Amino acid sequence: MAATTTDEQLIELLDLTSHSDSVELKLTVPLEHQRKAFLALGIDPLEGQIRLIHFFDTPDLKLQEAGVVVRARRVQGKGDDSVVKLRPVVAKDLPAELRESPSFFVEVDAMPGGFVCSGSMKGVPRKASVREVFAGERPLRKLFSKEQRAFYAAHAPKGVELDDLVLLGPIFVVKIKGTPEGAGRRVVVELWLYPDGSRILELSTKCAPDEGMQVAAEMRAFLAEREISTTGEQQTKTKTALEYFAGTLESE
Repeated sequence: MAATTTDEQLIELLDLTSHSDSVELKLTVPLEHQRKAFLALGIDPLEGQIRLIHFFDTPDLKLQEAGVVVRARRVQGKGDDSVVKLRPVVAKDLPAELRESPSFFVEVDAMPGGFVCSGSMKGVPRKASVREVFAGERPLRKLFSKEQRAFYAAHAPKGVELDDLVLLGPIFVVKIKGTPEGAGRRVVVELWLYPDGSRILELSTKCAPDEGMQVAAEMRAFLAEREISTTGEQQTKTKTALEYFAGTLESE
């Protein structure tokens, strides 16, 4: 799904993946091609999982500017989870104690024309539920572990505390997993539905760091066989959501 355009990009990508835990290859499909792409994959939509994703930032998106993402999710059939993410990161430069944490994960996201390496401190809320925080019954910090709060404090802009953040969302997401005939590996389809009626359809697959180039070539061939274009303008789901909801704050 991903493609690089220069030797310099290829060298950088190989260096990033060699120090990451996983590679996720992504493709967003233009609106006018989404129905065709979905039908071409042959994945059963009734197997989809519903998610409500809650983002938190300042009204002027200071966290986004700093490369920090704070997110909590309600996942159908699985419960709540939370993450504090930093991107971009250079995995080989991260502290050893951070890389050794079982809650910390480094992944390279690659899509046509670009890639980014991120570090995520993941957790499962123990002291509050996402619904309680959404309703204003519990402070935001209760959704995050001590490790997550420390990671946030190390990378967030000075003076911006977790409980200072505002809710941006939630956004309704349907996630469907399946192995399309001929793909030879699992593909994930995510449909992000924005309140203004717009939507983003993303196709993705994950692989081990040393498999990235081979899997990318195989997936590009698979998509080409099904006439799913990989040349459309790529959209970032999180950035689109943050900017949309921040814009609604300004209009209130």
